[in-house]
Amino acid sequence: MRCVIIESMEYNIQSQHDKGKLHAIERISVLCDKDSFMEIYSGIRHNCTSFGMATKDIPYDGVITGFGKINGRTVAVYAQDFSVQGGSLGLKHGQKIAELIARAIEARCPVIGINDSGGARIQEGVDSLCGYGELFFQNVRASGSVPQISIIAGPCAGGAVYSPGITDFIFTIDSISNLFITGPKVVKSVMFLDISAEDLGGAIVHAKKSGVAHFRSENEKDCYEKVRRLLDYIPHAYGERRLPKPQFRFNAHKKQKDIAHVLPENARQGYDVRLIIHATVDDDSFFETSAEFAVNCVTGFAQIEGQSVGIIANNPAGVGGVLDSDASDKIARFVRYCDAYDVPLVTFVDVPGFIPGPQEEQKGIIRHGAKVIYAYCEATVPKITVIVRKAYGGAYIAMCSKHLGADYVYAWPQAEIAVMGAEGAIGILYAKEMNDPAKAAELAAAAEKYKNEIMSPAIAAQRGYISEIIAPDKTRHYVAHSLHFLMDKRSADRPPKKHGNIPL
Repeated sequence: MRCVIIESMEYNIQSQHDKGKLHAIERISVLCDKDSFMEIYSGIRHNCTSFGMATKDIPYDGVITGFGKINGRTVAVYAQDFSVQGGSLGLKHGQKIAELIARAIEARCPVIGINDSGGARIQEGVDSLCGYGELFFQNVRASGSVPQISIIAGPCAGGAVYSPGITDFIFTIDSISNLFITGPKVVKSVMFLDISAEDLGGAIVHAKKSGVAHFRSENEKDCYEKVRRLLDYIPHAYGERRLPKPQFRFNAHKKQKDIAHVLPENARQGYDVRLIIHATVDDDSFFETSAEFAVNCVTGFAQIEGQSVGIIANNPAGVGGVLDSDASDKIARFVRYCDAYDVPLVTFVDVPGFIPGPQEEQKGIIRHGAKVIYAYCEATVPKITVIVRKAYGGAYIAMCSKHLGADYVYAWPQAEIAVMGAEGAIGILYAKEMNDPAKAAELAAAAEKYKNEIMSPAIAAQRGYISEIIAPDKTRHYVAHSLHFLMDKRSADRPPKKHGNIPL
């Protein structure tokens, strides 16, 4: 660590502490392994001469860049320093970050950005915008090549939000993080609306409502610990297959007992699908992403026999587990990330369908739902699906069915696979008899027949759509063995093309 900077910036460090924030150098020190960070381009200075800038010296042009280690592995890190010219981004500032990302692509290591900036440096005019543009260009070059992580550790406004928006994971911190295209002052002047920065773009807003943030922490220390943990689950570059293989633990007796009693007797009753996830993956290994957004589905990383996997699941505890626009975006984005870095996918299905109604139709559920289908079809990683209860209609197809290229699809005995539930189907097939009390027994018998002859997983198994009907307590066994069989899976042949056109 360059102690000379710390010694010369004592006043500015204190100014950060007064705001309840760590200084950029302290943040890097907490994030990286001890004494592992090496700063580069510390001597760079701006070349602006307008509006008093000619005589203004801005150390390292307001952003510290370099390479360090996290959990013993190399990472590229940059940290904007709000105590220096408000961390504003000028031409050289932007080029420093862009250069760091370019070198990280060559070094095949993740990029972690700590964002704390007042935005574009107004005195530099179009040069500042050029700095942003070059940064965005490198963000896109890096996408799918090396993981990019953004930590929002202060304000992030205007064009500055689009660099984090391009990256893979965004971490926010309560009472510190702010992201918005236009701040409260502009909103008031244009829309005559009084709103605080926290209500407009605080950590809670983006973790729960917008879905922009993947993780939210109560404080900076917790945030950096989560970043370090995430890096243990994901490859550090495309094509890397040498993730750490910790000694996995799995309490088979306890978890087999737990999973056998997850499903309620009442098929309409909800339950938390995390119970199934925890009973399937290695002990204490599930690391959830976007936990507060689109709670009708669950996504996250886990380990099964020490191998990292991506978990996707419908969650009946949230809006019955239906697929809506937000859940579709959350699932599709996560699936595409895992596929980009060859992380196998394990999907747990309990979905009554896509959500009906004018609100979601107007929001674009067709377009958003299509993203899930596209993402699963496009993915060439090992894909294992477990249908635990309901799998109805288009949502059954979308949630990584055999028809979308799943390698293995397993179903619990209680699973129901059909166009719709029995009551809905009988309501259509026997529409004229529905209001006749004398037909009640006949309708009940028809519903039971529909369940047995149409919805049973045995029917799908006979057609070859289900690989095997399994007991719930055998889920871990089948998933783990399937992952082992698919370890060396190679991408299927694709028709010649530049790239597809996902329905964004």
